[in-house]
Amino acid sequence: MVASDSFAAFLRDVLAPLGHVVVRPMFGKSGLFCDGLMLGMVRDNTLYLRVDDDNRATFKEAASAPPLNYEKKGGTIDLAFWRAPERLFDEPDELLAWARAALAAARRVATKRAGMAPRRARSPGR
Repeated sequence: MVASDSFAAFLRDVLAPLGHVVVRPMFGKSGLFCDGLMLGMVRDNTLYLRVDDDNRATFKEAASAPPLNYEKKGGTIDLAFWRAPERLFDEPDELLAWARAALAAARRVATKRAGMAPRRARSPGR
């Protein structure tokens, strides 16, 4: 289920110092974007933040819930978004710090994907 209007407004407000924050519906959930990068997802008004090798240990240490995933062809696909610890919602500055780390992870993922994109052949005359 997508984020409620009030939860989306809360996220936009508390995360505004990061940049232009947008919450938009996608695939039955809501994507949380900052300046075009997807730093989180919301399902049933629960925030999940982007993780990668650099920040995954922090989520494990906080004993946050396992990542969002889905079943496909008998296997589980990890979406690399872990549930934000509930305590963060009582500490907006700490929530912002975790979101900053998730945004950094989103940048690293985007950079890695851009480096793996196939290059187009140059046309003659260029």
